[in-house]
Amino acid sequence: MRAQDIVAHNIRKLRVKQGLSQEALAVDAEIDRTYVSRLERKMENPTVAVLERLAAALSVKIPELFAPPRAGAKFPAPLKGGRKPKD
Repeated sequence: MRAQDIVAHNIRKLRVKQGLSQEALAVDAEIDRTYVSRLERKMENPTVAVLERLAAALSVKIPELFAPPRAGAKFPAPLKGGRKPKD
């Protein structure tokens, strides 16, 4: 598995596990939401500076973004789409 595939897998896995939308992660990492989407779809290669901001926003250390998934692990499903209902 390529490093780009591993990073994409881990960004989405961590984001979904924490219940963060791409927009919320982008705001916390101070990057554009479409960039988060492109990273998760393996269309972009993040810089070290972006990896630092993503790791901080996800409350993990940078090496965790490079941890290979377990054998047979499927790419994490995205969060359910749509807006949250108003209270």
